[in-house]
Amino acid sequence: MNEPVILIPGLCCDARLFAHQILHLSLHRPVMLAQPKGATVEEMSAALLAHAPPKFALIGMGLGGDVALDLLRRAMDRVTRIALLSTDPMTEAPAVAAAREARMVAARSGRLFQAVAGEYPAADMGPRRAEIETTLRGMADHLGEGVYLAHSRAMQRRPDQQKTMRRANVPALIMGGMQDTLVPRRRHDFVAGLMPFATLHMQEGAGHLLPLEQPEAVTAALETFLRGPMLLR
Repeated sequence: MNEPVILIPGLCCDARLFAHQILHLSLHRPVMLAQPKGATVEEMSAALLAHAPPKFALIGMGLGGDVALDLLRRAMDRVTRIALLSTDPMTEAPAVAAAREARMVAARSGRLFQAVAGEYPAADMGPRRAEIETTLRGMADHLGEGVYLAHSRAMQRRPDQQKTMRRANVPALIMGGMQDTLVPRRRHDFVAGLMPFATLHMQEGAGHLLPLEQPEAVTAALETFLRGPMLLR
C-alpha cells in the first residue's frame, strides 16, 4: 500500500487550498489534512507529529512547508518523502516581518480579509484571480482572526532550516510558481541545491498559491513524485 500523505496548508488556509489534490491523491493512498496549530513552527510540528502515522509523506505550502521541514528535522526516519510548495525555509527578513506586523494590526482592527489579501498578491494569481480571492475570503472567515495572527507570528519567528535540508536523506520535490513574487525562482533554486535528493519543478502560469492557480498541474506533479522510488535507508 502506498504510504499515507499529510497535507499541511499555508497561512490562513484550510482544506480548500488542497481540494483538487485531496480528491485525486486520495484515490490511491490515505490522505490526511493537518491544520497548523500552535504559536511557533516548532509547536505546530510537535503537535502534528504526535498524531502522525509511523511512516508518512509530507506536502506543505508556505507556512505548511516550514512546518513540514520541522517535522523532517524531528523525525527524518519516519518521513518517506517531502514536497515543498512556495516555501521559504529561511528566517524572515526584518523588512518582511515589519510589513507582516502592519497586516496583523489591520486584522486586529476588524480588517481580516484585507490582511489576508495582503499575504497573497493579486497580481500573481493569473486568470483565476476572482475565484481564488473568493476562496481566500471563505478560508479567512472560517479560520478567523486568531488563526491568522498565530500563523503570522509563526512565520515571523520561523527557524532557519538549512541544516535540516542539507541532511535530508529523502526524495524531495521543490515546487514554485514562475510568477511568484513572494518566493522567487532564485530561492527555489537555492533550496533544491541544498537538498541531496531534490527535484525542482517551476510551474508556468502560477504565482504563490500554486494548488489554487494550477490545480491540475500541481496534482499531476505530486502524483508523479509520490509514485517515484523511495530511498533505502
